[in-house]
Amino acid sequence: MDAFFASVEQASKPSLRGKAVVVGGLGPRGVVATASYEARVFGVHSAMPMAQARRLAPNAAYLVPRFAVYRSISEQVMALLRELSPLVEPLSLDEAFVDLEAGGSARDEESARRVGAALRTDIRAVTGLTGSVGLAASKMLAKIASEQAKPDGLVLIEPGTERELLGPMSVRTLPGVGPATGDHLRRAGITTVGELAEAGEDELVRLVGKAHGHGLYAMALARDERAVVAEREAKSVSVEDTYDVDIHDRLRVGLEVRRLADRCVRRLRETGLSGRTIVLKVRRYDFSTLTRSETLRGPTDDPAVIREAAARLLDSVDTTGGVRLLGVGATGLADYTQEDLFAQAAGEGAEGELAEDTVPEAVAETPAAEERRWRAGQDVRHVEWGPGWVQGSGLGRVTVRFETPQSPPGRVRTFLVEDPLLSPGEALPLVRGLAHPPTRLAQPDADPHGAPPRTPGQGAGSCKGTRCGGEADGPAHPPARLAQLEADRHGAPPGTPEEEPECCEGTRCGSEAGRPAHPPARLGQPEADRHGAPPRTPGEGARCSEGVRCGGEADGPADPPTRLGQPDAHPHGAAPRTREEGAEFGRAGVVPRRQDGVGTGPVAGCGVSGGGARP
Repeated sequence: MDAFFASVEQASKPSLRGKAVVVGGLGPRGVVATASYEARVFGVHSAMPMAQARRLAPNAAYLVPRFAVYRSISEQVMALLRELSPLVEPLSLDEAFVDLEAGGSARDEESARRVGAALRTDIRAVTGLTGSVGLAASKMLAKIASEQAKPDGLVLIEPGTERELLGPMSVRTLPGVGPATGDHLRRAGITTVGELAEAGEDELVRLVGKAHGHGLYAMALARDERAVVAEREAKSVSVEDTYDVDIHDRLRVGLEVRRLADRCVRRLRETGLSGRTIVLKVRRYDFSTLTRSETLRGPTDDPAVIREAAARLLDSVDTTGGVRLLGVGATGLADYTQEDLFAQAAGEGAEGELAEDTVPEAVAETPAAEERRWRAGQDVRHVEWGPGWVQGSGLGRVTVRFETPQSPPGRVRTFLVEDPLLSPGEALPLVRGLAHPPTRLAQPDADPHGAPPRTPGQGAGSCKGTRCGGEADGPAHPPARLAQLEADRHGAPPGTPEEEPECCEGTRCGSEAGRPAHPPARLGQPEADRHGAPPRTPGEGARCSEGVRCGGEADGPADPPTRLGQPDAHPHGAAPRTREEGAEFGRAGVVPRRQDGVGTGPVAGCGVSGGGARP
């Protein structure tokens, strides 16, 4: 995926499209997670300190990550990849290797190119985002091809041309060559992959070591025998936090370590694993990083045991000058536990002491925990203004832009931080109608339940009360109809379950008890009201059984009473008329009519082009 996190933010926030967007930690020690291509023009890139990014691109939009949204979209993309092959090896939320040969979806270069093009189309249809595809005979070359294809492209490396392609590339292009190894090779006079191959395997072993040297030489010759592995076994589970201000209080450091130990246990239990070796990571004020570990008698996921082990490890670390990062992890993973009864008993005692010691701390922090915090990029919802996102907050105020993925750039409003009408909201889907069957992808404006297409301005009303092809923030049904879900969606009165009569469109709906909804014999009698009213004379003005003027001529059939609560509005999406115009509308998308009987607009999706409402 192309600039994944930033692309998701731009797609969900219309006002940011085409502008520089940076996603990452917004604190003084935050790091850039992803930068949009507009921000990369200014030199901003991933893993850069956020303070440096702000200096390079002061006018960019800086947002916090929304990992739940990214993870949801990533699952959709991975599902598309698994349709191509059973062998899919995810590298991260936005990147994966796929063995097309194992899935039988590609036999030669041409078929592989077609599969890649179709995949890009499917990704755009399902997620609304762009993805780049690299096709090659090995994982290393496919990775390089995908990087060359960015953004929104496809590159295929033909067999036999690999060394010619790799020769002029920088050594940093190869996987596993970072800044340190790259600088070491540069000092030895090796800057390109071609020079790396010419140096020879023995020279590379001498420069970077035996294991790394052999691997580098093989990659320089375009050799990569690694297979695509669908499932990888986790080697460790860990959590860590970086603090905006160095922690000097030893008691506070101990409390943070115990809190991190609990989070590590939760992650272990979520994956159904246990760990035998507990690891503590401490980064001090001078950026020196210390790692301590302790191996238990057996694997465990008991929180008391892991907390006690982490506390013992902390006792061996000097934190006098301050701590900027802490982490707790577990290695030696297993899918079973072997409890250490003595350690567990000691841990339970320590747990009781901890609860006693931390009661005052918890009480002191209660007001701060209750304070509402709004972070830039956070989804919110206002009772009056609807869904939006936080542009910024401070000095007791929060600024919100109200817009949705399908709307134009929205308006900005400022509220008090404690405004009771403002609350955290849920992320809206980037593509309209994702909850509906795939057939909706080709018809985004059509209601999958049978209602005629709507324009964006006509709301998102679906016949089932679910959000369909309209705007994301539009009402599902007019308020008057929400209370009558048992009634025929065309306006006929509710019927009993035993009757289930047929409506005018051949579907089951509710009519009055004791008679069919629209008897066929009645349809041919233009002077009779289809809803049960007695026949009318031409001078009665074509009034239906509800006494409301409809769209037929004086001797034509009347419309069903679908305008519950809005007598002047057309039930099929036409614009409202004033009472002076008589609220004359056609049936099921027929041309609206003036008092002189002349059509005033185009046919709205029903194929009827004459005057008057005909069945």
